[in-house]
Amino acid sequence: MDWHGKPYYSLDAYCKNTYGEKLYKIALNAGFTCPNRDGTLGNNGCIFCSAGGSGEFAVDSLDYPSVRAQLDAGKALFHHKKTGQRCIAYFQAYTNTYGPLPYLQQIYEEALAEPTVAGISIATRPDCMPDNVLTLLVNLQRKFPDKFVWIELGLQTIHEKTARLIRRGYPLSTYDRCVNHLQEIGIPVITHVILGLPDETPEQVLQTITHLNGIGTWGVKLQLLHILRGTDLASLYEKGTYLPLTQESYTSLLIRCLKHLSPEIVVHRLTGDGPRNLLLAPLWSLDKRHVLNTLHHAMKQQGARQGSNYERLTP
Repeated sequence: MDWHGKPYYSLDAYCKNTYGEKLYKIALNAGFTCPNRDGTLGNNGCIFCSAGGSGEFAVDSLDYPSVRAQLDAGKALFHHKKTGQRCIAYFQAYTNTYGPLPYLQQIYEEALAEPTVAGISIATRPDCMPDNVLTLLVNLQRKFPDKFVWIELGLQTIHEKTARLIRRGYPLSTYDRCVNHLQEIGIPVITHVILGLPDETPEQVLQTITHLNGIGTWGVKLQLLHILRGTDLASLYEKGTYLPLTQESYTSLLIRCLKHLSPEIVVHRLTGDGPRNLLLAPLWSLDKRHVLNTLHHAMKQQGARQGSNYERLTP
């Protein structure tokens, strides 16, 4: 595999290898909610989740109410780029399979029918993937054989104690079962993992990485835990009962995760973005380029690469 000069298998490298060009991701808000917010499981969401449901960087759904309009608005931001003219329609805000099936079919097909959309990526929860949604995904693959359909699952951690603390709302077995069902129908899974969760040790984070290797997730997003205004995590931070990772500790933990991660897993994210107007800490994360440059420099100095410790930990 060609990693295009990086010490890990990035999404950018995958897209260039597979589609011959860079694919730009356009974040969409299709008007969903979440069982952690509508009273089904809770009303306040996970302790780190803002009122925007991780959709702060999505195209404004008030100004652009349709998927097509949001895609047009998003494409206008990168039309001047010299490399790559296609995009990924990313259903990002809240839980994007948590709605009536006819509406899900409508918005997914609307995105896939757009000629410049190479495929769709749907962020959701593993406890919001009923059989009729799986059937819909199969039908989408058949109707749009030249496009891809990806599912992104917010696992965050394999440890049940931490999951209860952050109010995730489902057990690890639900994630495992969902991944197996998606693999059976040929849908690639991208798993979200958060680094820096309260009371989690680096060893526990590596146990989560090992679990992902074993279950065979196709992609992974390694996300720094951001403390956003108005969240319950912000209350813990303001009381002094939670301290965020320093850049040095985050870089060190991230390198350990990458070294233990299977080299076949595509790395879709390494830092994440905290909205500037909401971010309380860590403020060093606002300079994303510096964070990545620091990571690359440290990996080069150490001779570290994704998967360099993978075989040793795998039977």
